[in-house]
Parts: sequence; C-alpha cells; structure tokens
Amino acid sequence: MTQLILGSTSRYRRELLARLGVPFDVAAPDCDETPLAGESAADTATRLARLKAQSLAARYPDALIIGSDQVALLNGQQLGKPGNFERAFAQLSAMRGQTIVFHTALALHNARTGNTREAIVPWEVTMRDYSDAEIRAYLEREQPYDCAGSAKTEGLGVAMIADMRGSDPAAIIGLPLIALCRLLREEGFPLL
Repeated sequence: MTQLILGSTSRYRRELLARLGVPFDVAAPDCDETPLAGESAADTATRLARLKAQSLAARYPDALIIGSDQVALLNGQQLGKPGNFERAFAQLSAMRGQTIVFHTALALHNARTGNTREAIVPWEVTMRDYSDAEIRAYLEREQPYDCAGSAKTEGLGVAMIADMRGSDPAAIIGLPLIALCRLLREEGFPLL
C-alpha cells in the first residue's frame, strides 16, 4: 500500500484523519504561510495546502501527501490564528453577530507522479451577539489560540455560535474528510 503522509503538525487534523482508519504518518511541512497581496481567502488556503503537501515530496518520494489549510474571512478581511489572548479577544469581538466564511483547502500530492489534486470547502459560521464577559470566559477555558478565528467548534466555541452551514462537517475543524476521500479514491488509494 502507498504510504500516506499528513503534512501538518495540527493535532486536530491528525485526529480527523485517524477517523478513516487507514495507516498514516505525520510530517511537519516547510513553507511560508504569509498571505500574498490581493489574494482571496480561498486562494490563500489553496496555495498553502498545495505548498504544505509539495514541500514534503523530496522526503517522501513514493507517498501520497496531504496538505490542508484554513483561512477565515470576515467582511473581506482574512483572520488567521490569533496566537494569544489579546488577538483572540479582538477577533471574537469583531466576529460578534457576524457571519464568517471558513475556507478549508485540501491538496493531495502524489510524490511519485508529481500530480496534485485540490479541493476547497467553504463553511459559514454565524456568531451570536455574545458579551465581552462571555469572550473572556471562553478564552480562559478553551485557549483557542491555534485556531483560525479563535472559536473551536469541536469544543466550547460552539457556545459562541448561532448557526453553521456547509457540506462537510470535518472541514470546519480543518480537514475536509469527504473531499479527502474523493481525492484518495481518484489516486487509487483504497479506503474500504
């Protein structure tokens, strides 16, 4: 069986991929994640997913390599990972009562053939009109500083949300499994 590599250090993506029950290894990708000037959120996420997957090809020349990236878009502005309490508080304050579109991109790179298959899965999240005290309480309990947009839907962040819409529930967490299954099948990787 072809070796499957998850090009990510995200524990969330690792947990999602494990749901498929197939053996895989994890490797840290090496790429600059800075958005380019004028680049849309979907294009940023797609480019970074591709770079993450392709950056590992030399280390794993016979593998299928998965890269994924997520960029949140609020009123035309890209939201990244906040990194700390202050930035997370600012993000959640700006998101209050708003709808954010999370663009989760996926790239599956076949290092043997050089072929890269890609998918982009949008997910809309409408936030409640929560208070500053609720933001503080959430951040102190959850500390979601490694999540784009500062709200982890797989945890207490769901209490900040009024509504969500999308086609792949795993996409909002960071790895669109429905799209990944399709790309793996297209590369001849057996799942069942």
